[in-house]
Amino acid sequence: MERRKFIGITAAGVAWPFLARAQQNVASARINRVGILWHASNADEEKVYLDVLTKAFSDLCYVEGKNVEFLHRFPAEQPERFRALARELVTDKIDAIVAVTALGAKEAKQATSTIPIVFVIVSDPVGSGLVESLARPGGNATGLSLMAIDLSGKRLALLKEAVPRLSRVALLVDTTDPFAKRAVKANQAAAEALGISLWAAEVSTPDDIEPAFSKIAGDRADGVILGAGSMLFNERTRIGSSALAHRLPALSFIAEMVPHGLLLSYGQDFPDFFRRAAADVDKILRGEKPADIPVEQPTRFKLALNLKTAKALGLTLSPSLLATADEVIE
Repeated sequence: MERRKFIGITAAGVAWPFLARAQQNVASARINRVGILWHASNADEEKVYLDVLTKAFSDLCYVEGKNVEFLHRFPAEQPERFRALARELVTDKIDAIVAVTALGAKEAKQATSTIPIVFVIVSDPVGSGLVESLARPGGNATGLSLMAIDLSGKRLALLKEAVPRLSRVALLVDTTDPFAKRAVKANQAAAEALGISLWAAEVSTPDDIEPAFSKIAGDRADGVILGAGSMLFNERTRIGSSALAHRLPALSFIAEMVPHGLLLSYGQDFPDFFRRAAADVDKILRGEKPADIPVEQPTRFKLALNLKTAKALGLTLSPSLLATADEVIE
């Protein structure tokens, strides 16, 4: 072989790995655009989970401005804004959408059949028409599935353990929540099994909350269970204050509501849901299709207790209940 040709081949062989790495670096330097459709009015109202989601992406080596751009949208619980903002994100030609609630996921799905969607807090993805099945979602959506309604009996039993005199309970229901009727039915069945009288107290706006608690207290309820619905979560401070003012032990399925004056919660680890949603987006940005990513069901459940609230209500929580708690607020 001629020396000049040999040198050329050798140089090309040496240069190829560097060229390949350079091409990989160029690809990795591409800025991925991720739209996030929240439910509240602004970033401050979403801070408790927005910070978790931001850190989850950071832990996966996504750096804002370097390889990812987040487009946060806040619909303020208004259905028409969910629709408009979902369409806006699609128009912005993003690479993936994180839809925090069922309504957001539904509007995103209606706005696009091609852009991948990862939903976070959805009670029934199959029944909602978001996926074909949990194991094989099909289409352009995947994410996390709740078990909020399935745990009604367990939560009511925990409330009865915390409040031994419990015999009458009100279920605070957000009538705008699509699963409100199912929640009422499931909780009434659970209450009947425990010999507890349970009725629904309906609200549809934040201003309905205090009058509802006043009526619940007037109806001599021994406690309150909070139903689903993002509005109730947004108004956790108002709900906690009203529960304490009327001396009503309150239970939720969201641990992040407990510090605001609730007595306890039992349910999914929601911060973990947001971390897992970020992991799903990462898979999609790396080339996997939502249709092939199974919808995840809860693997962790948290029991959170608020000793400050218990003391204010004159309750003494049993050692067995305290021993099983994942989080105790003192």
